[in-house]
Amino acid sequence: MQLKHLLLVTSLVLTAACSSKAPEVPENLPEGELYTQAQRDISNSSYTDAISKLKALESRYPFGRYAEQAQLELIYANYKNGEPEAARTAADRFIRLHPQHPNVDYAYYMKGVSSFEQDRGLLARFLPLDMTKRDPGAARDSFNDFAQFTSRFPNSRYAPDAKARMVYLRNLLAAYDVHVGHYYLTRKAYVAAANRGRYVVENFQGTPSVGDGLAIMTEAYKHLGLNDLAATSLETLKLNYPDNVSLKDGEFQLREPDDKDQQRSWLTRATLGLIDRPSDPLPPGETRASQDIQRKYQEERDNLAPELRIVDPAEAEKAGGATPAPAKRSWLSRLTFGLFD
Repeated sequence: MQLKHLLLVTSLVLTAACSSKAPEVPENLPEGELYTQAQRDISNSSYTDAISKLKALESRYPFGRYAEQAQLELIYANYKNGEPEAARTAADRFIRLHPQHPNVDYAYYMKGVSSFEQDRGLLARFLPLDMTKRDPGAARDSFNDFAQFTSRFPNSRYAPDAKARMVYLRNLLAAYDVHVGHYYLTRKAYVAAANRGRYVVENFQGTPSVGDGLAIMTEAYKHLGLNDLAATSLETLKLNYPDNVSLKDGEFQLREPDDKDQQRSWLTRATLGLIDRPSDPLPPGETRASQDIQRKYQEERDNLAPELRIVDPAEAEKAGGATPAPAKRSWLSRLTFGLFD
């Protein structure tokens, strides 16, 4: 099945790459004929040709009888041609130019639909990709567009479809935040995980992901040692979502067990390990930078040929060998190989 999908995607890509460029629109076509040809191209799914004719119609006859309708048709043609950004731009332009148009609700609706399809690219349409694990930017834009549309035009004939899409998008956004919460748990960022779980519970009531949000909160609070909050979250989870996957025979199962070999500070967990508190305090007057310099100096010194090394009297005395009497050199001189003597 996967090979079949890949062959289909490859053939579509090759077909798109080899497709011919849209023909130029004749200059002498009257307005009515230009609009009729554009409608015929849309009916025949020749959206590239239709876009060319609709743009020519709008530019040549900006005040003609078909100008406003051509702008609406351009939104649809761009959407069907797989150009969601162009469709959104055309919709925004129509809304700006004709805010009181009787069909302006269609422009608002198509703006949301274009964002809805933006994440569903060529691969997502033919391959089994999990949309809840992808960047939800376009999905969030689509939800906001549909929310604006339904609040402005609650009685529009497109409102039922927009509301159904909003339900899907809300479930998708909630599932995405659950994935983020699980990622924080694997990174032992328990404060961030608890906050993300609480965000799901507070903002996505009615979605299937609320139980998972409570499970994330329970586990994060357990790792943080906040037993009262963990018990409250667990009780809510058992009461409302007894079939959640985190519950087995009524007992809560940790998704990420404690790592007893490595105790991490709250600062390390909160910053995903980017800021680690040093385990051993530094000696007075020393910094991490000075220790790095000394370590690098020692490595370079060990790599020198024996005849080039400067024998330290104290080391030679410990080794029991004869000690020459070289002039005493500062650490800066040794570090810079005598360049600053």
